Amino acid sequence: MSAHRIPLGIRRLLALAALLTATSGPTHAQPPLPAVTLQIGAHTIQAELADTPETLQTGLMDRPSLPANAGMLFALGPPDIYCFWMKNTLIPLSIAFIDEQGRIVSIQDMQPHDLSPHCPPSLITTTLEMNQGWFKRAGIQAGDPIHGIPARR
Repeated sequence: MSAHRIPLGIRRLLALAALLTATSGPTHAQPPLPAVTLQIGAHTIQAELADTPETLQTGLMDRPSLPANAGMLFALGPPDIYCFWMKNTLIPLSIAFIDEQGRIVSIQDMQPHDLSPHCPPSLITTTLEMNQGWFKRAGIQAGDPIHGIPARR
């Protein structure tokens, strides 16, 4: 695929990869971010909200653990193909890719320190990262709605 035909989300991932590769020195875990309450079926989740360039870039990097029913919600922007990887991420995670209507379009498992891109099959605006296997154990699957996602600013 030529460079001019690469979707915007993939270009963003490549730009982020270049930025992170160019950054020298150790990374440090950020303090917990403000949380939002989400509802998926019968399950209530407290999710930290990543919605600034810095928090979107850092995510859950360098954190040694994530509480059992907690996660991180990434408010990404306009609908696009946004891809994720696990650089400097210490814990195995599952990621739910969420469309503009608040429905899960895909759930994928991600391994610590893996640089492989994890991309949704269709346009999304948000993702939710949880401890790996949480969605499966909770019976959550593609097509399920998530309630409580804040409106984009």
